[in-house]
Amino acid sequence: MTLADGPTSIFLTEANENYTDELQKFKDEVMEADKDSDDQFAGCMGLRDCATAKEWIDICNLRKSTETCEKAGTKVPSTTYFAIRESDNKLVGVIDLRHHINHPILASWGGHCGYSVRPSERGKGYGAEMLRLNVISAGKSGIEKMLVVCDEDNVASEKTILANGGQLENIIEVDGCRMKRYWINTYEDKTI
Repeated sequence: MTLADGPTSIFLTEANENYTDELQKFKDEVMEADKDSDDQFAGCMGLRDCATAKEWIDICNLRKSTETCEKAGTKVPSTTYFAIRESDNKLVGVIDLRHHINHPILASWGGHCGYSVRPSERGKGYGAEMLRLNVISAGKSGIEKMLVVCDEDNVASEKTILANGGQLENIIEVDGCRMKRYWINTYEDKTI
């Protein structure tokens, strides 16, 4: 893929201990840059409260299974991916994929995924590529359509969703916040 900062490619890998140092740097950078944000760890539920990166990776592993996801604080299993830049092995973002949205909150405004791009890497196209790769993962896992939701005033997130074929279904209000609900048809890319 070609991004704003030149030819660079990323890949998604399930959250794992090979990237604990990078995850800690990611967390520290988000905590500093987004300290006034209510949604600073979208796609990284619980990362803020974990004492170590390894602790959070262990929680992500519990979330993958229906049998253990409740121990990790979720009702629906999910897989968390690190977006790694190939050229320097830097963690540029985190994105999750909920295996289904058979839950009142997820079916309404939580959706199939959440994602965060490292503050120093924003505006370079990584969010759109992360979502594209996640859409492929969803297709491979049998999800035919993904619900992806963003705040009505989150222009960057909306552009990311639209770049991946998002079709606006409606706008809902949740606790005084207007949310746009988009559906993305999944597909399977045989090259990944």
